[in-house]
Amino acid sequence: MLNLKVKRVFAILVLLGLVFVSSCQDEEIDSTINPSNLVVDVIISEDNSGNVEVAAVADNAVGYEFYSGDNITQEPLYKTSGIFSYKYTNTGIYLIQIRAYGSSGKYLLKEIQITVQVGEDPPGPIDPEEGYKTPLSYPGMNLVWQDEFSGNILNTADWTHEIGTGNNGWGNNELQYYRSQNSTVMNGYLTIEARKESYGGRSYTSSRIITKNKQEFKYGRIDIRAVLPKGQGLWPALWMLGANIDQVGWPKCGELDIMELIGGSTGDNRSYGTIHWDNDGQKADYGLSYTLPSGIFNDKFHVFTTIWDNTSITWFVDDIQFATADITPAALSEFHQDAFFVFNVAVGGNWPGSPDASTVFPQQMIVDYVRVFQDM
Repeated sequence: MLNLKVKRVFAILVLLGLVFVSSCQDEEIDSTINPSNLVVDVIISEDNSGNVEVAAVADNAVGYEFYSGDNITQEPLYKTSGIFSYKYTNTGIYLIQIRAYGSSGKYLLKEIQITVQVGEDPPGPIDPEEGYKTPLSYPGMNLVWQDEFSGNILNTADWTHEIGTGNNGWGNNELQYYRSQNSTVMNGYLTIEARKESYGGRSYTSSRIITKNKQEFKYGRIDIRAVLPKGQGLWPALWMLGANIDQVGWPKCGELDIMELIGGSTGDNRSYGTIHWDNDGQKADYGLSYTLPSGIFNDKFHVFTTIWDNTSITWFVDDIQFATADITPAALSEFHQDAFFVFNVAVGGNWPGSPDASTVFPQQMIVDYVRVFQDM
């Protein structure tokens, strides 16, 4: 009786062992194992050498692919270890990609945006207390929309990146290729960076973001606090276009330039406020400029304001009025309809001309906030 029980237990153990071995054998030849739990660590050298170390690990991974986001290296690097070292040669904001591959050929993807400084730290304001500020409320007005650029990504519920070179260099023979990688949100600021680098057949890159079909307004007080780039060939702009541009084109849609700056030794201290519209089939313009009493717009934060109502558009820098346009004539009907925001830094083009040997790259436009107030 005892021997029978022992035999039965042994038989069961043998059977279980066979199942286990069979399971192991199936697992070894299984080609559908997928990776999971991808973790990536990035260490950026603090000595401004441009060196970046990346370590990736994932369950069931048989290999890892690293893409630097640097235009110099277009092809990704592949390793089985998941340990990568890369040296960037230009200061910039880069979107790196890590893929962990399973034996099935499927992969997990993680994208991480990094900021790399090469060489000396660029001068620039980082203290939000430096420069002019405006309040969060005004008598008789409601704050109807704002972006304080908190968090660490651009709010895509409000903004869209425009990519590429546009038609004829965005209509101005501009020299840059617009990419999403040249804009970042960090520490309460939006930064748009113009770089001297080859991409998409162009020698410069930058970013352009719009609120089209997301945040559009007619009338109100608009405050934008920003630090501007400097240098020959730089063309930062904070502006608006009529929401019906796809139906009627430009300039029939109307254009309201809250701030434009034409960089260079004679322009880094001057901001322009302008409107463009269609006048019986011909482009019409009105605008004036404001020159700082001292310093340049790259030194610290300034607030660029437009007060727009059903009779006029008025421009201010740091609450100092410098221009007013009467928009009551019927020919200026473009400015009695909704418009969306455009923030960009152009390089070159018809107005600023090209960068020269005096232009230092990269250059940044740093935006602290944009706020729209309307009458109660």
